[in-house]
Amino acid sequence: MSKAHYRPVRQYSNRKPTGLSAPVSRIESTTLHVMGIAVAAISIGMFIGALVEWGSTNRDTAALLISGVIALGVGGVLWRVTVPGNVRARDVFSAVGWTWLVVTLVGAVPYLLGGTFDVPGIDRSGRFVNAIFESASGFSATGSTALTDFEHPGRGMMMHRQITQWYGGMGIVVLAVAVLPFLGVGGLDLMSAEAPGPSGDRLTPRVSETAKRLWATYVLFTLAVAITLVVIPGPSLYDGVAHGLTTASTGGFSPHADSIGAFNSLAVEIAIIVGMVVAGTNFSLHWRMLRGDGGAYWRDPELRAYVALLVSASALVVGLLWLDGDFSLASAARAGVFNVVALGTSTGFGSAQGGGSPGDFVLWVPAAQMVILLLMVVGASTGSTSGGIKVMRVQVLLSHSIRAIRRSQQPHAVIPVKHGRRAVREDIVSRMAGFFILYLLLVLAGIVILTVLGSGFVESIGATVGALGNMGPALGSAGPTANFTEAFNEPSRLVLALYMLIGRLEIFPILLMFAAPIRAAGDRLR
Repeated sequence: MSKAHYRPVRQYSNRKPTGLSAPVSRIESTTLHVMGIAVAAISIGMFIGALVEWGSTNRDTAALLISGVIALGVGGVLWRVTVPGNVRARDVFSAVGWTWLVVTLVGAVPYLLGGTFDVPGIDRSGRFVNAIFESASGFSATGSTALTDFEHPGRGMMMHRQITQWYGGMGIVVLAVAVLPFLGVGGLDLMSAEAPGPSGDRLTPRVSETAKRLWATYVLFTLAVAITLVVIPGPSLYDGVAHGLTTASTGGFSPHADSIGAFNSLAVEIAIIVGMVVAGTNFSLHWRMLRGDGGAYWRDPELRAYVALLVSASALVVGLLWLDGDFSLASAARAGVFNVVALGTSTGFGSAQGGGSPGDFVLWVPAAQMVILLLMVVGASTGSTSGGIKVMRVQVLLSHSIRAIRRSQQPHAVIPVKHGRRAVREDIVSRMAGFFILYLLLVLAGIVILTVLGSGFVESIGATVGALGNMGPALGSAGPTANFTEAFNEPSRLVLALYMLIGRLEIFPILLMFAAPIRAAGDRLR
């Protein structure tokens, strides 16, 4: 964690403090301060879950309330006894990485106290690993699940599960920055470390105002999806809210074992498709549209490429399924488009009504499965709630490759790497190339580790790519109608939980958070 020392608390009032209002000593630590805000914030979701549970089966009310009190107490203490310091580069990764790890651990407490994974007839020895896995999948907005019985947890516990993905979609550190108006440029660094792109994108001069506006846009979009689903015949109010939360976050959790397939409704699937496409779009563009700049969408080269990728991949998959002969054109179009968008945006919702139905993509022809595997690697837009490498990075790396070919013919030519009409700085190109190499190395390492631990080769490929890309379902026996408890043993699930967090933070924060204290110790020795 970041180096901590004591100093008097900052005063933001012109009134001279006296008596009980005099300054008290607090620990200066950006890491602990951000962590405290984040842990306290997730307690709200636990209390909401407890309220929902109290109004239904009342089975998990006590577990959710106790968990909420623990989270609020621990987070509140950290928040009140610390103040943010100067945000140095090495502290940024420490603050973001450690915050996500601690939040994942705290988010697993309700599952443990409520016995979510203590299903009768199922071995209970893996309940701790399952709780960590489910929490990591939730906050990373991945959507992979260790649940084997969706009827066992109460509705409130399942709502807490949905809310974890909603927190993770926009980012719990972005939420923390929204209430830290004095971080300045350091706040932008924190936001960029949690959801990095080629550059930090300020919507306002003040970083905290940018964070607030992104969250406001996120809330409005969540409400729009939830209301749309409630209006459509089929989903209840509970279903509408639950799926609104995980559509906006491109998380993919559902309180139903068959996910969206439980409704067997074309209207619901169309509404979810539209919601997933919007959620996979840069939220800065949504804010500019709300401010009256509708042309911002068309001017963005990444958005144009993102939409073109989804349309072309959908057409290709539908054609492959139809030509295979096992699907009518209507069923191929319905299953193909939904799953292409679900995995292309890293949401991971399923449309299958049980194994063997058209939406069960593990039964598709290999060519169609290869298309969706590539989509799982790419993901959607930067600045969205989606995972994956991101379309912009792919565009910039392709431009970089084309430049390398042109330079082999014209060694002395000055050829910039461009994204659309804008030149990309060389340091950003290098960082993207480094990210891509690390991504490939992590994929290879994950496949090797999972196969060594006893997982199947196909399952290992799909699960590793899915975890790093925060996609949800994998291939083979870990497909959309299965769960990860049956497909992977406990050590494998722990590896995948770590990969989910690495993928959500886009590799660098988790890997470099361990380097920060080592480097700080080296500085002290010198």
